[in-house]
Amino acid sequence: MAQPPFSLSPQDSLIATLIAVSVADSEIRTAELLAIEALVNQLPIFADYDFDRVKIVAQTVFDLFEEEDGLDALFGLVRDALPERLYETAYALACDVAAADGKLLQTELRFLEELRFELNIDRLHAAAIERGARARHMRG
Repeated sequence: MAQPPFSLSPQDSLIATLIAVSVADSEIRTAELLAIEALVNQLPIFADYDFDRVKIVAQTVFDLFEEEDGLDALFGLVRDALPERLYETAYALACDVAAADGKLLQTELRFLEELRFELNIDRLHAAAIERGARARHMRG
């Protein structure tokens, strides 16, 4: 299992989750990248985040996704770095990125399902988070 060349901060683990959901369908769409950038620029959790770290975190995610058990390794890194109080935040942000391009592919849905399981997100809370993301990204 590849280890990142640095330890992940809670913000890094959120970024890793967002990049992973974007890559889940093997293609990073512009809308998803713009959503990630907007989240990093607007949310208080990223107020003191060094945006230059995004490239390093992204490369770590890409490297992990090339390994056989890379997704499990990614989830382990995220759980290790992310305080439990931010688990629902991670899931909500991942739902926002997945919904950003207006379509949810089966691979993205499967990733979100695994993330929900790995972070032990209650199904009722997950449904509310998912509905909120759907409402925010509805097209006219």
